[in-house]
Amino acid sequence: MNDEHALIGRWLTDEVGCSRIEQIKLWINEVEQSDQSIEDMGKEIRMVLSKEEAVFEAHLLFCSDESQLEAYRDDQLSFDDEGLCAACGFEDFKALINDFSDFVTRR
Repeated sequence: MNDEHALIGRWLTDEVGCSRIEQIKLWINEVEQSDQSIEDMGKEIRMVLSKEEAVFEAHLLFCSDESQLEAYRDDQLSFDDEGLCAACGFEDFKALINDFSDFVTRR
């Protein structure tokens, strides 16, 4: 698994989970029917969804506090600098969300 997959996977499990999957599906429908993008500012990862793509950015990209960066580097789930941003096409994102929804509802 590459760093981009890890970041998207972390967003799915930590930011979305079972509780928010329906909201994400509604956002997909909203984006399909308009020219607007939607931004979700999660606890650790920001997701921006447009008709072209979904972009995931760890909040650390916008952090200037060195002590927070050091604490994150010490975390077992930390990413290297390359793993702080990821993107996928809109259709791929839509398929991912549908598959993730199926997965969490079968559990």
